[in-house]
Amino acid sequence: MILETITMGSLISTGLLLGLGLTMDACAVSMANGMQEPNMKKGKMTYIAFMYGFFQALMPLIGYFCGNALYTNIPQIKEYHLIPITALVILLFLGIKMIIDGIKDMKDEKEREKEIREVRKSLTFKVIFIQTIATSIDALSSGLSFSNYFVWQALIVVGLVMLVTFVASFIALIIGKKFGVKLGNYALILGGIILCSIGLEIFITGMIG
Repeated sequence: MILETITMGSLISTGLLLGLGLTMDACAVSMANGMQEPNMKKGKMTYIAFMYGFFQALMPLIGYFCGNALYTNIPQIKEYHLIPITALVILLFLGIKMIIDGIKDMKDEKEREKEIREVRKSLTFKVIFIQTIATSIDALSSGLSFSNYFVWQALIVVGLVMLVTFVASFIALIIGKKFGVKLGNYALILGGIILCSIGLEIFITGMIG
């Protein structure tokens, strides 16, 4: 039976924390976009932030429906606590990868800023679309971490992920326009730590429950 005892507070905290963790990739790219186009208008900033938010929510939702179908039809998944174990493995993998990427990019910070200044690629719809897919594709597997939720519960979670990503990406664009991409690496590291923490929390709660 799919979880019925989960509280609204738990749903909100899961959505907000998952959103914060997943959005850091988008934040790092948004800062680069802001640096690349310092005179970007608010309309375009809103559009870019919306695109990031939409795809960052869509990917986990797809992962959720895939995982939910398995959770509903295969009893062994519930019996052997495979959901919390899967959540731990996936979120630790994503989190550690983000931390490593953030630390690695710090070493090449000057080179990255120089490349961004030199390329000056126009932020067209095609470029933005490619960016949103590239930064959100990892989030696909994160939907498996809450695949034991009801559909309405999952929609609340991904809705909060979308909201957090939109707000964070918009702010990141502003920061990028003013300060460049230096904070993007710290954002990746923070996001990685958050994802690892969520994975551990889901694992511990699932095993105890």
